[in-house]
Amino acid sequence: MDVRLPRLGEGADSGTVSTIFVKEGDTVKKDQSILELESEKAVASIPTPVAGTISKIYVKDGDEIKVGTLIFSVAESGAAAASAPGTSAHEPEIEEEKEPIAVAEESVPAMMPVTMEEPTKPASGFPPPASPSLRKIAREMGLDLTKVRGSGNGGRILMSDVRAYIQRLQSLGAQAATPAAKLAPVSIDFSKWGKVEKKKMTTLRKTISHKMVESWTTIPHITQFDNVDVTDIFEMRKKFVKAYEKKGGHLTLTPFIMKAVVETLKKHPMFNASMDEATEEIVYKNYYNLGIAIDTEQGLIVPVIREVDKRSFLQLSIELQEMAERTRQRKVSLEEMQGGTFTISNQGGIGGAHFTPIINKPEVAILGIGRGSLQAVVKNQKIQQRMMVPLALSYDHRVIDGGNAARFITDLVGALQNFKISDLRI
Repeated sequence: MDVRLPRLGEGADSGTVSTIFVKEGDTVKKDQSILELESEKAVASIPTPVAGTISKIYVKDGDEIKVGTLIFSVAESGAAAASAPGTSAHEPEIEEEKEPIAVAEESVPAMMPVTMEEPTKPASGFPPPASPSLRKIAREMGLDLTKVRGSGNGGRILMSDVRAYIQRLQSLGAQAATPAAKLAPVSIDFSKWGKVEKKKMTTLRKTISHKMVESWTTIPHITQFDNVDVTDIFEMRKKFVKAYEKKGGHLTLTPFIMKAVVETLKKHPMFNASMDEATEEIVYKNYYNLGIAIDTEQGLIVPVIREVDKRSFLQLSIELQEMAERTRQRKVSLEEMQGGTFTISNQGGIGGAHFTPIINKPEVAILGIGRGSLQAVVKNQKIQQRMMVPLALSYDHRVIDGGNAARFITDLVGALQNFKISDLRI
């Protein structure tokens, strides 16, 4: 039985092979995990649908594969092998390879030259050498084998040659459909100047890279800075932290910020909107789903806490803690990272002050939080020691003007400095 990569979920149609747990010849049980696939921001385990022996593995660690790609074959144990679906003792075999011709679902090799070759009919006038089964497939596809260069002995055409030829056709078609060609990146040999070490980018790092480039190059970013006095918040937190811990919550500054952000978004709905570039409309959302940027060993991941306006401080403190733990273990689903309306990136636990966070497209704003520090502040005509936290609000200048941003961050500071102790009661 040939096993292909199934669809792992909405929007998950490709990934990178991160770990292979078996080798050819190993005996496996039904539903036993064969490999792990790193897809977008999640890691999925791919099991075998039947028990038997692994007869062939078609992928290796680091391979990027798509839905439908052949990943392994398993010889079923017992009598089940004789009646396996999709197999027949009378089906013709392809002599050179056992792989099917699922070329549309496989990626073009990185070093494949995207050029077409002129038809090269053999000087003898006879058709090029190829197996009968391969000729049958070519006839059904309407493929002229004289245009395919064979890599087998004596120029014999193999299934891999046909696959590569069709992939080149697909690549040429994609290039022809692209209105403006990009300059190909140039690889620099840094080893000329000293010792280097190369490490392949993970799927997560590639995803982050692509999203950041898209956001930065398509959204005109402006960042508004301010500082907020959280001394009173820290005093309230001290009074409730133990009670929250008994209920399974971890009362940090983040729930306060989330509540204040939602209150401010209700006053300034354009910050809770998105721009539909296709229709040139601004979409105002009447729900408040906040993305929380979480620093993990693999990179930055942004799960979404939904309906923040309907949750209590205790509910937020519990959900935040659970979400952060699952995110660091790469156990959040794609669905849990979608549908955000505004994002918060809190670097206070790491360090640093103001920074310029990049907007999480298709949102139009993001709030960055730096590390708090004790500062001398004039309050009530007296110099006092206060805990001040830096704020950085990046916004999409196509949708939001500078005056709107200044009013938003001013109202946000006011909301953070005017919490009532009754808001925290369990």
